Amino acid sequence: MADLKYQPVTHDHNEFLEKTKKREGFKKAYEDLEEEYALVRKMLAARARVGLSQEAVAEIMGTTKSSISRLEAAGKNAPSMTTLKRYAHAVGCHLEIKLVSDSCLTRKVSDSTGL
Repeated sequence: MADLKYQPVTHDHNEFLEKTKKREGFKKAYEDLEEEYALVRKMLAARARVGLSQEAVAEIMGTTKSSISRLEAAGKNAPSMTTLKRYAHAVGCHLEIKLVSDSCLTRKVSDSTGL
């Protein structure tokens, strides 16, 4: 009989990205979603830190596991601020959103306005 013991597959995400970014079109597509991927990594890390499953977060938020799965998938949807706040609360965090000045853009605006 076959050995059915669980054997996790090792995965080096950085190595995977380096190989995949060499494919035509992938690098740009990935970079276009860079902020979404960064947010998802933080969400997953926060959920892991408190040891909650998607099911547990869904229960706390009063939603379904599939909704949490979609929320944790970068580029698939654009969650509302309310949903992000509820997720943050469910994983013991609070949501912060920042507008960070783009120095290049700021310089262009200043140059064109004479300020």
